[in-house]
Amino acid sequence: MMGQRQHVVLLIFSAFLLFQTSNAHNITRLLAKHPSLSTFNHYLTLTHLAPEINRRTTITVLALDNAAMSSLLDKNPSIYTIKNILSLHVLLDYFGAKKLHQIRNGTALAATMFQATGVAPGVSGFVNITDFKGGKVGFGAEDNGGSLNSFFVKSVEELPYNISVIQISKALPSVVAEAPTPGPSELNITGIMSAHGCKVFADTLLANPEAMGTYEDNVNGGLTVFCPMDDPFKAFLPKYKNLTASKKASFLEFFGVPVYQSLSMLKSNNGLMNTLATDGASKFDFTVQNEGEEVTLKTRVNTVKITGTLIDEQPVAIYTIDKVLLPKELFKAALSPAPAPAPEEAADAPKGSKSKTKSKSKTKSRAAPTPDSDSPAESPDDDPADQVADDDNAAMCFGAERLAVVGLSFLLVFFLL
Repeated sequence: MMGQRQHVVLLIFSAFLLFQTSNAHNITRLLAKHPSLSTFNHYLTLTHLAPEINRRTTITVLALDNAAMSSLLDKNPSIYTIKNILSLHVLLDYFGAKKLHQIRNGTALAATMFQATGVAPGVSGFVNITDFKGGKVGFGAEDNGGSLNSFFVKSVEELPYNISVIQISKALPSVVAEAPTPGPSELNITGIMSAHGCKVFADTLLANPEAMGTYEDNVNGGLTVFCPMDDPFKAFLPKYKNLTASKKASFLEFFGVPVYQSLSMLKSNNGLMNTLATDGASKFDFTVQNEGEEVTLKTRVNTVKITGTLIDEQPVAIYTIDKVLLPKELFKAALSPAPAPAPEEAADAPKGSKSKTKSKSKTKSRAAPTPDSDSPAESPDDDPADQVADDDNAAMCFGAERLAVVGLSFLLVFFLL
């Protein structure tokens, strides 16, 4: 009996270790063991692709040696173009050396991290992989006319079926990925919003120099924008026009976050998030929550859902949301059966760089609101289902990993008794 228990305990302990390491990888450390890939490794860090790779599972990195990277860098691309090119070399599927030679029907089409950014039109974010006779495997960007001009060299590192790093002979040519990419200060963020269903919000932002200045001040350092689609924001405009001047600026700034947040980061970093409008006692924050692939933003007044990605290029990301998110500082929440507890302080997060055009009067109005001019406005009548107080705004919850560890610990104690 004791021998059986010991056997079960060993099995559980082995499963525990496997659980702890099954989804952990660090691309920088993996590549650090291979000096011939040092330049490629350096640019994964410089373009901030490394942390994006580390957050994902079931992924393949098509690594380039120093000679191949030199040929790429000889064209003097901007760092933003380099990021696009290298993101085309990160496949969102697992291809170890064995799988490459066992591709069904000899050909596979793999989505890439470049395709996942939302800036790659059509098939330009896909890579064709073909297993030729004789063990030769070719790779080619799908927007390059199907030309397979780069080939499998060797397997560098494999952690089945989490991450595979394989070396290919040269960079994958792609007209779209290699196109000159403007720096963040050259991005026309309102133009991007206007062209993709957020024109009403963009026009409103342009008409408010104070809020627009705050957005522009934060572009280079990192900016994430959640823009409401045209129909819901147009319906909200009468409410917006009833706000005071300082409230209008704060409301528009509320849709910007002073740090870059990719979609994968939003899916993994649940919790309170400060905004461009956050200023001392004026919290103007919201809670990021996700379930599966769906990401929602929540205040004590209402909840909205992220519906699309307009741009996701470090250091700027712009997403569309299905409704107008309402800050509790400006709009009343629906009455709840029980009084809500005092909200906890938001976790420390970078605060936006305020535009130089901000006046002292605005700061005073935020710090000491008057009953007549700065009391919360009535919440819109057209979103009653969303106006539910969130009493669990800052509550902590256990992740799946913690629960698994606790469960395994109980099992270990049981079998040891």
